[in-house]
Order: sequence, then C-alpha cells, then structure tokens
Amino acid sequence: MDIIEVDGYDYADEILEILNHAISNTTALFDYRPRTAAMMSSWIAAKKAGNYPIMGAIDDAGLLLGFASYGQFRAWPAYKYTVEHSVYVHHEHRRKGIAKKLLAAIMEKAIEQNYHVLVAGIEAQNTASVQLHINAGFQHCGTIHQVGYKFDRWLDLAFYELHLSTPSQPIAD
Repeated sequence: MDIIEVDGYDYADEILEILNHAISNTTALFDYRPRTAAMMSSWIAAKKAGNYPIMGAIDDAGLLLGFASYGQFRAWPAYKYTVEHSVYVHHEHRRKGIAKKLLAAIMEKAIEQNYHVLVAGIEAQNTASVQLHINAGFQHCGTIHQVGYKFDRWLDLAFYELHLSTPSQPIAD
C-alpha cells in the first residue's frame, strides 16, 4: 500500500463510496443523505482551487482504501494558517493502520504548505478517531455538546488541534 497525493477526479467514485457509507452508517459525518456525483465533483474542484491535497491509500491493485484531505477552517484572512482535516477509510479496511498513515501524510503536507494548526472535529463517542488523533499528538481543545442530531440521538462535537512548527515567518495581510 502506498500513500500518495491523488487527483480526486481519478478516484471520485471510490471517495464517494467511502463517504456515502460513512454518512449512512456512522456519525463520522453529520450528513443525513448520501452525496451525489455532482456534489463530489464540486468538492474536488474546491480542493483543487484551494490547493488542498487529497492523500490516498492505494493498494497494489490501484484501489483506494482510504483518503485524507483538509480545507479552509474559516473564511476570514487571519485563519489562513489553520486548516480542518478529515480522514476516511473504506469500511472493509479499517483497523489496519491506514488512518494513521493517512493522518501522518496530511500532517506532512500541511507543514510543506506552511500551515500552523490542524483542526479535527470528531463526534465525541468516536473513540477510534479520538485515539488516533491523540496518538498523533493532537490535544483536545473543546467540545460543543448536542450540536448534531443523527440516528435518534444527540451528538457532541469534540475539537482536537495540532500545532505545527510552520510557518517560520507568518505574515498578517
């Protein structure tokens, strides 16, 4: 398995399958309805326009086992050194260390692109994702309680942050 930066259009169907399974079966996304191909195309276009990478875990047969990406945290200029990321692994390939490798790759990419803070918003009962982030050095920085409602229950959204050593010379402009 290799972790590489992928062209989202080449893997749009696989990304869509992974996301839609997560939407339908987990609280990893606070969406109710599966995404469409058109929504996926817009998502990929936004990643390209913002120069936000999509890192993929690709097996020897060329199949996408999982992916990670990040994007704008907030739209105001002072947040330009902060990004919010996501990591998703195909449901048949979880608990094999893929998420750990994808998270490491996204962290490296954020340093390469001179970001300073990575933010993760994680459903508070998603202990696997929480532990993944803690093991990678993220720290819990707050929880918004009962902010989501899915599967007939309230969901808490926990935030985790990782401070990077970059940029060496931040600029306010």
